[in-house]
Amino acid sequence: MLSARNALVVALLSASAVAAPPPAAADDAVKLAAITRTVFYVPLWVAMHRGFLKQQGLDVDVTFVDSAGHTDEILRKNERRFVLRSPEAAMMDAYRGGSLRVIAGGVSKLPHFIIAVPRIKTLEQLRGANFGVLAEKEGTTYIVQDIAKALGFSPADYKISVVGGSPTRWKLLQEGKIDVGLQPIPNSYVAEAAGFTNLGSAINFVPDWQFTAVNIDEKWAESHRDIVVRFLRGLQAGRDYMRTNPEESAKIAAEELGTKYDLALRMLADVEKYQMLDTETALNVPGLERIFETLVKSGDIPADRKFDPKVFMDVSYWEQSHGDAVLTGAIPPARPPQ
Repeated sequence: MLSARNALVVALLSASAVAAPPPAAADDAVKLAAITRTVFYVPLWVAMHRGFLKQQGLDVDVTFVDSAGHTDEILRKNERRFVLRSPEAAMMDAYRGGSLRVIAGGVSKLPHFIIAVPRIKTLEQLRGANFGVLAEKEGTTYIVQDIAKALGFSPADYKISVVGGSPTRWKLLQEGKIDVGLQPIPNSYVAEAAGFTNLGSAINFVPDWQFTAVNIDEKWAESHRDIVVRFLRGLQAGRDYMRTNPEESAKIAAEELGTKYDLALRMLADVEKYQMLDTETALNVPGLERIFETLVKSGDIPADRKFDPKVFMDVSYWEQSHGDAVLTGAIPPARPPQ
């Protein structure tokens, strides 16, 4: 028989076992693909470093791929659940009846500057130049074409070479293997300091362009809405922290980009000055319409199709992630024909 003392110990232990909280649930693992280490991903890095995604119960694994060519296949094969990249491929897939969708924004004003080798001093001297771009059907390619057209160049007046993302373009510029490439901040600052020519902001030629967006495959996302919404909440928290804590965010950006703190701080100031990253991670519909027009001209979307955001966008995840703070006009109607 148990003594009174031992019986009391057993009772206390039993009570504490009953009262013990259940073990914490494991974070949901989320695999994400991104394209090159650039300013585009500062909200994501901040969200990861500051624990905002962890607070949403997510364990995010990021893979950087220095090419945009096969990220759509990654989504379709469920190798990655989110791809933070340009929206062109998702738009084309959706217009063909596919399941890829654009669900939130990122870079909605181009953070790029036209960086050329030192011997090129003027925009006119770009005639005959070899432009390095990320992929055949991707933002930088279409933007280069727009710049060339604005300068009065025909397709025969310049060359486009698919070489990879910004770090690769910078390497090839230094090696003289390409003559010019669009370089986002802070890479453009580094190029200027090294004696390369900055021919101006791409915004001067293309005022609106949804350069990066959150892309998903709805076949997966529809049945994992909670994870998608929590991811967008964490990403928004990272974007908010960038604006309210630029010094701390610059430290994170400098670490991830492998650049100097003062350049990262300058970069974040320019992001806000030029409104490059949407403050609410919303999509820039005029910027998407600009892309649509380019895809029609290139034959990637049939000429008889009309611009309809509902074909390739699903903003319900974004709306749910913002809750009562959904902004009127954040998803504006398409501009009327000019």
